[in-house]
Amino acid sequence: QVQLVESGGGLVQAGGSLRLSCAASGNMFSIDGMGWYRQAPGKQREMVATITSGGCTKYADSVKGRFSVSRDNAKKTAYLQMNSLNSEDTAVYYCNAVVSSPSTGWREYWGQGTQVTVSS
Repeated sequence: QVQLVESGGGLVQAGGSLRLSCAASGNMFSIDGMGWYRQAPGKQREMVATITSGGCTKYADSVKGRFSVSRDNAKKTAYLQMNSLNSEDTAVYYCNAVVSSPSTGWREYWGQGTQVTVSS
C-alpha cells in the first residue's frame, strides 16, 4: 500500500518561512508527477505547485516568487519551500503523487495534510 506522509507544517509569523516535506512509502515501481495543494477554511482545494519526474515545475500565481517545489527521486520525497508567508497562505497543505505500484498500476495518491498557520 502506497502512503504519502507530509511534515513540516506549523505556526509561523507573517514574513517567515516553512519547509514542507512529503515522503512516499510502500511497494511501488515509480513516481510520476508530485504536487502540493492547499485548502483554506470555506474554500476549495487549489493547486500550489507541481513538479514532474524530470523536474519541470508549475506554480499558482499567488505563490510565484515565494514558494519553491523540489524533489529527491532517490528518497521518494517532495519538498515545498515557502518564504515570505502571509495570512492568505494559511491552509491545510496536501501532498499529491501519481504512483505506479504492482497492485494498482498508475494511481493518484493524497497525503493526510499538514496545517500551516500564518499569524499577522
